[in-house]
Parts: sequence; C-alpha cells; structure tokens
Amino acid sequence: MSDADQTRPGEIEFFEATEVPTVVVRRTDYPLSEMATLFDSTFGALFPALAEVGIQPAGIPFSLHTRMPTDTVDIEVGIPVSSALPAPLERGDVLLEPSTQPAGTAARTAHIGGYEGLGDAWGAFMGGIVAAGEAPAFPFWEIYVTEPSPDMDPATLRTDLVTLVTG
Repeated sequence: MSDADQTRPGEIEFFEATEVPTVVVRRTDYPLSEMATLFDSTFGALFPALAEVGIQPAGIPFSLHTRMPTDTVDIEVGIPVSSALPAPLERGDVLLEPSTQPAGTAARTAHIGGYEGLGDAWGAFMGGIVAAGEAPAFPFWEIYVTEPSPDMDPATLRTDLVTLVTG
C-alpha cells in the first residue's frame, strides 16, 4: 500500500515529496470544457509510446496545474515513469515530453466521488491547509487513483489532491 492509499478522504497529510520523472502532454490555455478529449488523446498515445521505447510506468496517471484554472488551464497530463524520457516523442498530433512531479513540502488529501465534486474538494483542501498554518503553492496536481470506466459508479472514484506548501 502506498502512502497515498493511507490518506483518508477529507484528511490532510503533510509530507516531503521527492522529484519523480514523468512523461506528459503539456497544454497552455487549454479549454477546461475539453479535458476529456485531452485525457483520452494523451493516454491513447502514452502507453504504446512508452512500450516502444522501453520505459515502464511507475505510478498512477495525474494532471499537474501551474496556475489556477479558469475557463482554461495550464496543465500537464501524464504518468510517473521508471526512467526519464531522453527526448520528446511525437505520436500523431500528440507530443509526449519529459517532465517531473516536483520535490518539496507538500500536502495531500483524498476525494471520493465524481469529478464534478473536485472543485468543492479543492476548496475544502486549500482551506484546511491555511487553517493548519501553511500556504498552498504551485504546482498542484490530481492523482487519478481509480481508473474510470464507462460502467462504473462515479461515486466510487478516488482522486488524490496534492499541492506544494510553504509555512
């Protein structure tokens, strides 16, 4: 069981994050309304491309945000990997790039439920961080612990929320 699996919904855990190599698709000013398209195209290209170059996934899919979302986002969508991607890979109209999840003091919590509840979950999480005497910092990311499928109950989805913090 990973440390993230031990974080209970609504509980805030502070920890030291280590830098993790990732492979991502980056988008700037990407329409929030088109997120499903971005995820589908990213993961449709990502896993076959990693297999072709012999890099193994080493974690759970995520999205990393470098600014507060509005009607658009600045985002990386990808997966932690066993070793760094040496150079970008182009697969059709998808550009896979090396990146990292950052190191530093961080906070995390778990959200159980559909993606439409993530905004409220982020609000409660950020408020809890401030109440604990810390300040959220960029970037922040979502880890999609439960893989969605068309026939699943959205109420069973688990998404971990993580952000760097400064005291």
